[in-house]
This record gives sequence, structure tokens and C-alpha cells, in this order.
Amino acid sequence: MSASGGTKAIVAALGANLAIAAAKFVAFAFSGSSSMLAEGVHSLADSGNQGLLLLGGKKARRAATAEHPFGYGRERYIYGFLVSIVLFTIGGVFALYEGWEKIQHPHPLDNWYWPVGVLVFAVIAEGFSFRTAIKESNALRGQQSWAQFIRRAKAPELPVVLLEDFGALIGLVLALCGVGLTLATGDAVWDGIGTMAIGTLLVAIALVLAAETKSLLLGEAAGPEQVARIRTALVDGDAVTRVIHMRTLHLGPEELLVAAKIAVRHDDTATEIADAIDAAEARIREAVPIARVIYLEPDIFRPSA
Repeated sequence: MSASGGTKAIVAALGANLAIAAAKFVAFAFSGSSSMLAEGVHSLADSGNQGLLLLGGKKARRAATAEHPFGYGRERYIYGFLVSIVLFTIGGVFALYEGWEKIQHPHPLDNWYWPVGVLVFAVIAEGFSFRTAIKESNALRGQQSWAQFIRRAKAPELPVVLLEDFGALIGLVLALCGVGLTLATGDAVWDGIGTMAIGTLLVAIALVLAAETKSLLLGEAAGPEQVARIRTALVDGDAVTRVIHMRTLHLGPEELLVAAKIAVRHDDTATEIADAIDAAEARIREAVPIARVIYLEPDIFRPSA
């Protein structure tokens, strides 16, 4: 994923969420709807999350140091994981608490047209943000399904924005249902039920994000297609006869470490082996440009008995 594509989607989501959060809090002040309060906190948490993603992207661009010789690319994973925590605690848990309180102590809605009007506006704004995230993601996901893209993406920003926007749209529908049923039946318990449904949705999305970013933090290998291209690039059939074994690791979304033991001919000189390694590194970088850190160990291949 390109940093520019991710940034465009994040900025679009941030602008939409700030406007939506302000509108929802105004609607809550006039109506007393707990769904509006939960949705306002949800949008505020989403805005903070987008701020975290932008901060993580900025920190990840720092140059490598003696203390961190492989650079700071994983900062993006760390901030992606923080997003899942914020979404869980501030968004999900708060909504569950507020919904339970409303069910226990229901009170009628005032000025019902405020929450309805704001929810319609929010659906339009979130739809614009979601459309931007889909457009940016389509340029990268290729033939993958959406589930595969979210699970396999090495850059956390677009999957995070996609899930947040998708969850926000479903949450708005749930809020509309809660407010609508409250108005139709005169029973404010429905507003609380809608709020709890929003909280449950946010917790589920947060858990998915946490699982995916945890995997990235632990360290993921290159994708199968990239591994195949690297293996093909390593072997030239002359100086390098085969790959004995190989490991890859993402140091960041756009930086890959490659470590491999390669088979060379037993009668090659040190100079010929050094030239073969340099040529193999050049072929790898041409085949997979994000392979920026490469360690190759020459050896004599001995088939096991």
C-alpha cells in the first residue's frame, strides 16, 4: 500500500468523523437520545483513531538509528493496534454502558427531528468516507475478496478505515432503528437497545482489528506471490544453483527483510561467490522492490541421505 493512498483515505475519514461527531452531540443535547450520545462518542473515538494512524505514519518515516537499525516501519502497526484498543474501550464499552443505563432508566426523546436529521446527514458523510476508502483499497487488493484483503494487507491503515467506516454505517442504521422504534412505540427502551447493539458491533470490530494488527506486530512473512518471485530471482542456474532455505519478514508495510542460504558451486572462488551474491541481491530488488534488507549465505548443497 502506498502511504499517499492510505493518507487520503484517513484524511477523508477524519474530516467526516469530526463533522459527524459535532452534529451528533448537538442532537443528543436537544433530544436526550442515548443512541445519539453513543454515536457521538463513536465518531469522536474514530476521529482520534485517524489521528493516531496519521501520527504512526509520520513516525514510521524516521531514518534508522544505531539503536533501531531496521528503522521504525513497525510504528504503523503499533498505532494500528492502539486504534483497536481505543475503539474497544471508548467506543464499544461506553456504548454498552450507556445503553444499559437507558434500558434501566428510560426517558422519552425530546425534539425527535434532531437525531433523525443528524443521522441522515451522518449516513451521507460516512458514505463519502467509505467510498473513498473503497476506491483506495480497490487499487491494491487486486483479485482478493474484501475479507482476504483485510486479513492479508501488510499496511494497517486502509483495513482500519474500511472496518471503521463499515461499522459506522451499520451503527447509524442501528441508531435509526432505535430512535424510530422509540418514536413509533413511545417506549424509550428501544433507544437503549439500539445503543447496546452499537456497542456490541464496535467491540466485535475492535477484536477483529486487534487480532490482525497483533499478527503484524509479531512479524509476518512476505505473501506467497512475493516469496515465489524472490525464489525465482535468487536462482540463476549458473552461480546460484538452488535455494537451500529462506526466511522473509516485514519490517514495515513497505520494507521487507530477506534472509536465505543459497547453494553455490564447490569450485567457485571467493570473488565469484561475492559477485554471485551481489547479482542475486540485484535480481531480488528488481523482482520485489520492497525487499530492502537482504542477507545471503552461500553454502554447498548436500542432499540428505
